[in-house]
Amino acid sequence: MNRSPAAPRPPHTFRTVFPVLALCWLAVFFDGMDVNIYGAVMPHMLDDPGLGLTPSTAGTIGSWTTFGMLIGALTAGNLTDWLGRRLMLVSSVTLFSIGSAICALAGGIGLFGTGRFVSGLGLGGLMPLCLAMVMEFAPPRRAALTTGLLMTSYHAGGMAATGLGLSLAPAAGWRWVFWAGVLPALVAVPLLLTLLPESPGVLLARGLRDRADAVADRYGLPRPTAVAAPAAGAKGRLAAVQGLFRPEARWATPLLWLASFCGLLLVYGVSTWLPQMMRASGYGLSSSVSFLLVINAGGIVGLLIAGRTADRFGPVRISAIWFVLTAAGALLLQSHLSLGVTYAVVAVTGVWLFSAQVMVYAAANTVYRDSERAAGLGWVTGIGRTGAVVGPWLIGTLAGNGNEGWGFTTFALAGLLGAVAIVLVPLARRAGRSGSSASAPLTAAPADA
Repeated sequence: MNRSPAAPRPPHTFRTVFPVLALCWLAVFFDGMDVNIYGAVMPHMLDDPGLGLTPSTAGTIGSWTTFGMLIGALTAGNLTDWLGRRLMLVSSVTLFSIGSAICALAGGIGLFGTGRFVSGLGLGGLMPLCLAMVMEFAPPRRAALTTGLLMTSYHAGGMAATGLGLSLAPAAGWRWVFWAGVLPALVAVPLLLTLLPESPGVLLARGLRDRADAVADRYGLPRPTAVAAPAAGAKGRLAAVQGLFRPEARWATPLLWLASFCGLLLVYGVSTWLPQMMRASGYGLSSSVSFLLVINAGGIVGLLIAGRTADRFGPVRISAIWFVLTAAGALLLQSHLSLGVTYAVVAVTGVWLFSAQVMVYAAANTVYRDSERAAGLGWVTGIGRTGAVVGPWLIGTLAGNGNEGWGFTTFALAGLLGAVAIVLVPLARRAGRSGSSASAPLTAAPADA
């Protein structure tokens, strides 16, 4: 049966897709807040004799959180054909809100650790889903900028968590900070259910062609084609994962994983240990804590700069440069500089550090086809989460031996390794294409960045 011609569509601009970007921004804001709440209230929890938290168990609980994030990141992208991306986002937000409530109610470290693990499941699943959504809805040639704008919310959420820890915890106790972590279920979930559209590609994969076209037309997107839609069912999820190792992506995929590992080692290593490392270097306690706020503020600025720059020069190139600059900043922080200079170095290091990792996600968008995007981002973020586990553990091991200063060297090495990995991605794609030149041509994939 012939379908009626499409009605006039709005242009595909930031204005037309703003509701999607804004809702994903809100979801990731709460993600960043929940991730950072634990660190913001840990001193108060250690002082609570009724809880029984010790420094060693605090580190173990942190590992359980990131382990939950690893599982969530690896599974969420491959479950979207069951619930759709919108309901998976809602499920992720609900999970980490429930986890926060469990933490607020916990009378011992066992239940508290369970709450952080549940939170991790939701936190790990949310990020790749939001990245896939904004990349699908992003205006042409604005994927990197859109990704950078999205990730500013993570750092805004982290700064909000620090503010809650500094203001609410001393006055009302650490449990009330975790009760604040229930707000996403009350604020974001109703908005996501009522205002966030479903992915046109996912709708098409589920056989809902008319609904897929209607969403695409409403937001000015090209109507999805069969190749752009992720296949449904377990077979489809397996095919999406296998697609990550098709000839063009066979070598690029592990390089993206390595770059993500290095990036998240830096992000979580710095977020966890920067105050203690700076204090060990001779700075006062208040200054050492404030460095964490400064580096997150630099992260917001850096994401805005990186997004625009990467849209012009390509996310691969910008990510590599940013990794190298992060390494340089880490080496500078080994020296005990004056307080004002140190603040400046911390701020500019934040500009490079966080957006280097985010541009890895934008680079992944140039490697994977639309039907592979959710699975590809899920695996890039999921494998990267192992860096989130290793970073705090490794720096903690160094700190336990009185070698906090070596942490800066570790960060510098991670930055250099991340730069090498990401810069090799286009070369790996070209090598894959050359190796498969005798095969039938594949459907066109995004151009190299």
